[in-house]
Amino acid sequence: MSGLATQPIIDAHQHFWDLDLNYYPWLSDEPQIPFRYGDYGALRRDYLPADYRADSEHFQIAGTVHVEAEFDPANPVAETDWLQELADEHGLPTACVAQAKLGEPYVAEVLAAQAGRRLVRGVRHKPRAAATPAEARRGLPGSMDDPAWRRGFAMLARYGLSFDLQTPWWHLEQAAELAADFPHIQIILNHTGLPSDRSPEGLAGWRAALECAAQAPNIALKISGLGLPGRRWDRVSNIAVIRDAITIFGAQRCMFASNYPVDSLVASFRAIVEAFMEAIADRPEGARHQLLYGNAVRLYRLDQSQLVG
Repeated sequence: MSGLATQPIIDAHQHFWDLDLNYYPWLSDEPQIPFRYGDYGALRRDYLPADYRADSEHFQIAGTVHVEAEFDPANPVAETDWLQELADEHGLPTACVAQAKLGEPYVAEVLAAQAGRRLVRGVRHKPRAAATPAEARRGLPGSMDDPAWRRGFAMLARYGLSFDLQTPWWHLEQAAELAADFPHIQIILNHTGLPSDRSPEGLAGWRAALECAAQAPNIALKISGLGLPGRRWDRVSNIAVIRDAITIFGAQRCMFASNYPVDSLVASFRAIVEAFMEAIADRPEGARHQLLYGNAVRLYRLDQSQLVG
């Protein structure tokens, strides 16, 4: 732990929810939806700034970026307004990535409303994706190829919003094409491209896909979500994945993120941070600062006067 507690960190991907106050279909309804970590019943509890601070108590968290938590899609702006109340009262989150369904006919109205909230830096809408590489197809409705989805995506430029992309690595060719077609929209790939298959073949496919995406200068990468199916945390394998990801994208386009509380299913906050710290320990001090702090400040346009430390 030497030196860890004094290193300022921006957590570039975390979630809050209050299940008594707000409606989250995946957390509130039965049955559970298919989920990459399996049973997620342990997440069906309130998770608020005090809980996050308890989980991250060993570290100097200078700020956080809240990413939409699959809030009630009938009223996505209500999540943003609730987050602003949290930020005003508790100092977290520092900024947020809001919900907007890009392929829906009302997306222009939602984007205009979200962009008017001071916490909002971007949006996330998970495009249609296949469960395995063998099932991946191009041109499907709701995918990154879908003209309706792309029309919604194009509107992000009007408001200066970035886009958080969560998709498995076998769709990153589509992501690279999307980035090339909209070079002025910043895309931030979530959860390291989801390298859940750690076989030699799976990792080779993931690396090739990341290399394809990294050719687009307007794609950055959040390193998080490294738990494996069956809710395992493989420290040695994860450190290797972190190092490969940073080598491919470069230290100037990668960010640390906890994905808490979701990744509490697979590891403690401390274990996640320590693995990341170990993975970057041989990099220069300036690169470590970029990975843990500077890149998130730049890419999410954070006001440093509002950060801790």
